[in-house]
Amino acid sequence: MKVPRSFLPHRVTVERYRGEGPIGSVYWPPGDPVAALVSETVRTVRDRTGAEVTSTAQIITAPGLDCPAQSRITLPSGRITTALHVASHTAPGLPVPQSTEVMCE
Repeated sequence: MKVPRSFLPHRVTVERYRGEGPIGSVYWPPGDPVAALVSETVRTVRDRTGAEVTSTAQIITAPGLDCPAQSRITLPSGRITTALHVASHTAPGLPVPQSTEVMCE
């Protein structure tokens, strides 16, 4: 079961991280807006390396979001942030919705 679309009132745009180039980070062109639930609150989380960092926005989307760590995300407020950690939440056989959670700088 996927998270119901009615629970995802916001739209975010993801520019997937492609790698490092000669002058810095390289991104794929922005994709179509993605339905999401966005919470712009400050939380302490761990990034992909395990270091403790501060997250200023948390995003919940339907499962299967293609958003590697370090991707750029434009929030509904217009602020551009960077994905710190991406987690897929599944619970096979349980009546809870599947989703993807993105912790952002």
